[in-house]
Amino acid sequence: MSRTVSYFRILSWLFVVGCAGIALVLSSFYLYLQPALPPVEQLRDVQLQTPLKVYSRDSKLIAEFGEMRRTPLEVEDVPSNQIQAFMAAEDSRFREHHGVDLRGLIRATYELVSTGSIQSGGSTITMQVAKNFFLSRDRTFLRKFNEILLALQIERELSKPEIMELYLNKIYLGNRAYGIEAAAQVYYGQPAQDLNLAQMAMIAGLPKAPSAWNPLADPERALIRRNWILSRMQALGYIDQEAYEQAKARDISARYHGPEIEASAPYIAEMVRQDALRRFGEEAYTAGYEVYTTVHSERQKAAREALRDGLEAYDRRHGYRGPVDQWSPDALDDRSELKDRLNGMSTVNELIPAVITGVHEDEARALTAIHESIRIPMTAMSWARPYINENSMGPRPESPSDVVSRGDVVYLRIPVQPVVNEEGERKTLEAELVQIPEIQGAIVSLNPDNGRLEALSGGYSFSQSSYNRATQAARQPGSAFKPLIFLAALENGATPATTINDAPIVFDDADLETTWRPENAGGQFRGPTTLRRALYQSRNLVAIRLLRQTGIRQTLDYIGKLGVNTSQLPGDLSLALGSGLLTPLEMTRTYAMLANGGYEVTPYVIQTIKGPEGDTLFEAPESHQCEKCDPDEEELLEAALPSVRPGDDASQKPKRLMERVADKRSVYIMHSMMRDVIQRGTGRAARSLGRSDIAGKTGTTNDQRDTWFMGFNPDVATGVWVGFDQPRSLGRREFGSATALPVWKDYMEVALAGLPERYMDRPAGIVSRRIDPETGEPATTDNPDARFEIFRAENAPEPASANDSYQDDSADDSGDARPTQELF
Repeated sequence: MSRTVSYFRILSWLFVVGCAGIALVLSSFYLYLQPALPPVEQLRDVQLQTPLKVYSRDSKLIAEFGEMRRTPLEVEDVPSNQIQAFMAAEDSRFREHHGVDLRGLIRATYELVSTGSIQSGGSTITMQVAKNFFLSRDRTFLRKFNEILLALQIERELSKPEIMELYLNKIYLGNRAYGIEAAAQVYYGQPAQDLNLAQMAMIAGLPKAPSAWNPLADPERALIRRNWILSRMQALGYIDQEAYEQAKARDISARYHGPEIEASAPYIAEMVRQDALRRFGEEAYTAGYEVYTTVHSERQKAAREALRDGLEAYDRRHGYRGPVDQWSPDALDDRSELKDRLNGMSTVNELIPAVITGVHEDEARALTAIHESIRIPMTAMSWARPYINENSMGPRPESPSDVVSRGDVVYLRIPVQPVVNEEGERKTLEAELVQIPEIQGAIVSLNPDNGRLEALSGGYSFSQSSYNRATQAARQPGSAFKPLIFLAALENGATPATTINDAPIVFDDADLETTWRPENAGGQFRGPTTLRRALYQSRNLVAIRLLRQTGIRQTLDYIGKLGVNTSQLPGDLSLALGSGLLTPLEMTRTYAMLANGGYEVTPYVIQTIKGPEGDTLFEAPESHQCEKCDPDEEELLEAALPSVRPGDDASQKPKRLMERVADKRSVYIMHSMMRDVIQRGTGRAARSLGRSDIAGKTGTTNDQRDTWFMGFNPDVATGVWVGFDQPRSLGRREFGSATALPVWKDYMEVALAGLPERYMDRPAGIVSRRIDPETGEPATTDNPDARFEIFRAENAPEPASANDSYQDDSADDSGDARPTQELF
């Protein structure tokens, strides 16, 4: 008996000593690790990594940048079934324990002892919060002990709802989705509040293995785990048997949903991304900034579609270059292999890659990655004359076999809506044969009153090429540059009635390194020509003589004062023909200056930047035009802040003064002259808009390498450039009026819709004289061809007689530049 007691005492002492040893070890671990533990208070102010979002002016999502897709939710906004699904899957005793679940740890320890490796961590939701926010993902005992200590601290300082909210917003759920709202959007394309029970259970199953077991990567394993979670929810009393059976019976409805882009403006998005990266560094992708741009979604859509349609129209005019690839006809029987290969090809501007599977008498049949059989009628490929060169095409095709062959890989445009017959039955889908244009272009639209970018597209397809031709492609503007030459002349005493000889001229100039014989388009010469007529007929030789008369250096200095970058402009007479280099954005900025009456324009694309808490970090300055900035205005300009910082008075918006850079009377006269380009000159096609307030200028360089149309009214200034990235001829009949003007017109039809006609206010100091339109000399009333012309008062000729003068009240600023029957 005494021996038994002795053994019992020894075992008791050993147990006590063991417990004390364990306590000592644990205490040592705690004392060693506790000082290095981060303060739990950080969790209250934690910054969840949220992507950069870019919006249009009317709050349509343009783009999302960042590796982590996340949209934080308040725990009150999360459906109770979603929370219960996570508890069933990860921690059913979440509401009962104090951060550590001993049952889970004992189970994890047993698995370790029985298998020799860590099978499950026994982690509670609180421990996962500790790991996700503060610790590494290494599966070590030291990290686990840190996790336990942090979990205990978190439970002491945060409430259960706060812990659950942190967990639901931080947890990684596969496919770049962090948090349940992002996961709901990625897998189901809808908010978390709108998910059904089966979808909630599917999302709750993702933390186990988010990359490998999600419903996109492994649907079978994801389905098994979803159904297990549903059974756990039923067993725990979260749902009844009927709800369990209904949810379990649902099929997997998950598919990948990218960010829901509401406005397609990829070139704008890239401009904003680069700006945000300069401002905020790599934090731009994770801090949750929201950037609101100046572009309006409707105008942006119109600009993108107008440029796309214009480039495709040019491409068709020059014929079909053939298939992008040719696959062996023997491989056409393996439909699965064909679809895999087509899946690897890019869709470009909604143009879908396809392979021709059959050619018949009046149609061809094609297969795409998602369409089993598509009909291409002969009418949809009759345009496809063989391309020979930019000036020549082969004969018009008479049958599909003249265009395509079995195995040809081509691009198709497929209607979004299925084609149905009169009985409402779905017909075989019909498509149109298309090809991706080699020609490129750019369109830029600005608000002249403040420089706000209204729309921009830098090429046919951003996915094909991210090179932004609107801002990066410095090209020769050709005759689109002439209004600046003419404006410089007007400010140096010339008038619209000034007559210059349109006749052949030869220059043997050492600076030009060769004999130069400039010509007019078409090779014709018209003799003495007024500047008004020379501009709307785009007479090259008049522009050259006018530049020589004004002076090259004086003209360049004047153009530089307008804000034009003169570093890539030539210092010779070829300047008159637009031989310098300017980007479409620079050209449009210059025309916006003309549109607003002569005030400098600084384009901008970012209207507002908001921080993760919704505070305004930056707001574009308000633009104010000043005739002659006085000292107070200049002081205001210097004091204008580049941003509004948190804590600043947001009502005190920064301001920017737009200084006058051109005489308003000269600009007023230019408006009149450039409206004639539309009404009777090279821009006549724009008359289809039915407006008399638009002005503009075409531009075409030598050998038709660059083509332009620049135009405006006082509300919108828009420029279009069309050409090849590697300059070459567009073809002998391809001028700015044929390539760029249709794009401009299609866009402006939308941009000006609903806006009343508007003209520049008539400034004081403008007078009218009756002149002979052929000679530019003052005319009498008995001249049946005489017309009124407008002049700056100091440059106006004396009237032919006292009775023949009509003079505006030069002290009266009222009125506008609306044309009259008698005025050119």
